[in-house]
Formats: sequence, structure tokens, C-alpha cells
Amino acid sequence: MNNQRIARVTAHMKKVGLEQILVTSTTSLYYLTGYWVEPHERMIALWLTVDGKATLFGNEIFGLSSTPELPFVSHKDGEDPVAALAGAIKPGKLGIDKFWYSKFLIGLMAHRPDLTPVHGSDPVDETRKYKDEEECAAMRRASAINDQVIAAAAAAVTEGVRENQLAALVNREFLAHGADCEGTQLVCFGPNGADPHHSGDATVLRPGDSIIFDIFTPISRYWCDMTRTFFYKSVSDEQRRVYELVRKANEAAEAAVRPGVPLFRLDAIARDIITEGGYGPFFTHRLGHGCGIDCHEPPDVSGASDAVCRPGMVFSIEPGIYLPGKFGVRIEDLVMVTEDGCEVLNKYPKELQVIP
Repeated sequence: MNNQRIARVTAHMKKVGLEQILVTSTTSLYYLTGYWVEPHERMIALWLTVDGKATLFGNEIFGLSSTPELPFVSHKDGEDPVAALAGAIKPGKLGIDKFWYSKFLIGLMAHRPDLTPVHGSDPVDETRKYKDEEECAAMRRASAINDQVIAAAAAAVTEGVRENQLAALVNREFLAHGADCEGTQLVCFGPNGADPHHSGDATVLRPGDSIIFDIFTPISRYWCDMTRTFFYKSVSDEQRRVYELVRKANEAAEAAVRPGVPLFRLDAIARDIITEGGYGPFFTHRLGHGCGIDCHEPPDVSGASDAVCRPGMVFSIEPGIYLPGKFGVRIEDLVMVTEDGCEVLNKYPKELQVIP
């Protein structure tokens, strides 16, 4: 158990009036306990009370054992997975993890009609927003590897290459640098780049294409995430204009990151630049997202965000312009809020590059 993190979670529980919560997501369980369990269809749940006491409930197949600090109550396949949990929890409000399967919640409610389930993820989410020193170091390492991998990907661009070939190369490079697993790397040529989440297919690179590399993977459980856009053989006037506009939006938003700045303001800074440049309708997504043990986690960096920059936050700044049938440009960095500004975790250059 990470007692410092538990203390921060219980402090947030007090603020929102929750005396007990269930933590069930793989990443949040790891964050608090150090156990990484992929339960799939089986149940695992950490019952945490506001006084800091915790009990873990799950299937015996997970291979966990009890400790004085964290008792583990197990069940077998074929047994009612929520029976022991139902016998332990207190009546009244129970904070439920947003990721918990409804089949378990419904089963629990059948046992315990005296419970009132409420949204219960906020105490853990609020704690996870602010990375501690160990987490910050892990994210710096992951982003440094990402810089190396994108350099290798750019160097592998050749005539006749397919999107999925480069995506596979990115995964091999990540694994060679210690990544936990392969990922779905986004490699987009030409018109495919106008789809912000196009997944690399058999499209063949052509002269004049833009090339978007949006590459991300967990390394020692912490994610890197970066996007760079290149051009192959040549760049048109419009491509250059769009690229420089996106880069200006990216750099202006990053320059504004410091404690006390609302995240919706960062979105507005980047969006206003793109709108003033004549491409506002083609910036079709939020500016960014939090990143850590999950690639996408709080805080949300959008016009609807109510979060404010605080030291320890890590999130993406990734403006883009997407012109259907033509091309797309996106430039993304991860930034870490510091005591007096921010640290940009990605060092790979953002000057326009034409790959010959």
C-alpha cells in the first residue's frame, strides 16, 4: 500500500462526504496498492474507508495474498463474486468506481438494498492528477524514449512504405527501448491525416503527402504520447501555412502553462490562433488530456474543463487542423506543470521537416 497516496485519497473523500468507496480500475488499484491485475470478466475491488482502512476482494486466480496492511478476501470461479464484499461494506452511500461492471453493482445491490451507490471515482482521480516525484521521473523517462522512437520512425520513411509498416516499426522500436507492450500507433498519410484517429492501414506513401506520427505506449506502467507531422518529398504553400499555424498554437498554449491558469484558457489560446488563421472549423477536438498510468486520464484540457493548472499535473497540448480529402497536421507534446511554469517533456524538434 502507498500510504501517502491513500491519505490523499481519504482527504478527498472527506471533502466530498464519502465514508467508503470501491476502487476497481486496474490502473487505480496499481496506483494505490502496487498490484497490477487485469481482471477481465472477473471481479476485483478495493474497499477503502475514510479512516484509511482497506480490504481487497477478488478471485483467487489473481494469486494475491493477505498482508497485515491489506487483507485479501478471495472467492473461486463459480461462487458469487460479490457475496463477501456485500457482507463487509457499511450501509448508506457507497462511492462506485466509474469503471466497475454493472453486473457486479447490480449483484451487490441485490444483496444490500440498504446501499446508495454514488459516483466515487473523484477522490482517486483528484489524487492521480498530481504526480509525485517518482511518477514525474517515470514520465520523463518515457517521453525521452518517445523522442528516440519518433526519430527512428522518421528515418524509416521511404518510397513505397505503407502506414501499417511504419506503425509496426514504431512498436518494435518501443519494445526495444523497454516498453510494456505494443500499441495501436497512429500513422496517417495524406488524406488519412484528416481523420484525427485514423489507424494505420495499407495506404502507400506518395510524394507530397503529410505524415502524422501519433505514437504512444506505456513504459514501466507510465505512458508517453507525442505527435509530429512531416512532409514527404515536398510541401505545398497550404501545407506550410497550416503547419506553421498549428505549431504557433501549440507553442503559445505551452508558453501559457503555469500554476493558476485555467485549463479552458489553454484551449482558448490555441483555438483562437487557429480560428484567426481561418481554420477554426477544422480544429475538431479538445486541446489535450491528462496522461499518466492511463494514456487518457484527468484532467481534461478543453473549453469545458473546470480544472486549474497545479504543480505535478501532466497533460498533452495537441492542436490540429484536419482538411477532409486533403491532409491533416497535429503537433503534440506532454507538459508537466512546475512551481513557476511548465516543463515540456518532449524534446524532438517541431520545425517543419520535409523528408527527401
